[in-house]
Amino acid sequence: MGNNMTLITEFILLGFPLGPRMQTLLFALFSLFYAFTLLGNGTIMGLICLDSRLHTPMYFFLSHLAIVDIAYACNTVPQMLVNLLDPAKPISFAGCMTQTFLFLTFAITECLLLVVISYDRYVAICHPLRYSAIMSWKVCGAMAVTSWIAGALLSLVHLLLLLPLPFCVSQKVNHFFCEITAILKLACADTHVNETMVLAGAVSVLVGPFSSIVVSYACIFGVILRIQSGEGQRKAFSTCSSHLCVVGLFYGTAIAMYIGPRHGNPKEQKKYLLLFHSLFNPMLNPLIYSLRNSDVKNTLRRVLRMQRFVTSLQHHV
Repeated sequence: MGNNMTLITEFILLGFPLGPRMQTLLFALFSLFYAFTLLGNGTIMGLICLDSRLHTPMYFFLSHLAIVDIAYACNTVPQMLVNLLDPAKPISFAGCMTQTFLFLTFAITECLLLVVISYDRYVAICHPLRYSAIMSWKVCGAMAVTSWIAGALLSLVHLLLLLPLPFCVSQKVNHFFCEITAILKLACADTHVNETMVLAGAVSVLVGPFSSIVVSYACIFGVILRIQSGEGQRKAFSTCSSHLCVVGLFYGTAIAMYIGPRHGNPKEQKKYLLLFHSLFNPMLNPLIYSLRNSDVKNTLRRVLRMQRFVTSLQHHV
């Protein structure tokens, strides 16, 4: 390598090359979106905890999805906001590696949780009489824990391959957070194995689970179409529509980022796709579930009515 090689101990995230006014505007806008993400997902978790009618396997998995969305946003957005205010502020090597590991962990966990939810819907609609036996709390707990552990272990593989690499090309990361492919570009060593593992991991974690979701919903739609009453069809489809919207948003952006064609300006395209993936997806998910799910809407109405009742009582005392 040469004796004049300087190893990098911190990185500078370039974020978005914009003027100071636009960066201030984005800081205010992204801060608002971040607050909505925390509030929306926190509300979903709170409603599921408060209402015993939502203590079912589907809502158990939705609560885990809300936790992942909060963690997603907390891992990337605060650092992005810091860089919008102070673009030259560096992030330590350890902090950068931690952010990379956590992002991959939450992304893989969400992939697997979406598969688990699709399986839950498949059993509920295609095998309703056996639903309680198949989706027991023991099975649900095992599925949720497996999703988290698998996410952490698969991310650990990428981290262990990343840590030994020397970084001496530059300390400027062309991204708004420590995204793994952006970090690999700064290594002054052969990264072929790392890049192959990233692609192989993306294919196995995205294409495999997405294919199983497609198969599950093909079976579900086959059963729904055989239901005689229009009301029965509408009710069956309504339990799946919100999940389908979330699956489309998550897998659509993720597959476009890591498996899609490389044309135009792929670096900038990937950056904006990841912004949507890590900021807007977690914010939109609770909105989708609350607007398209009658159980969640009814629970929210009951909680608000109870709150108004308690408030009126306090005024009369």
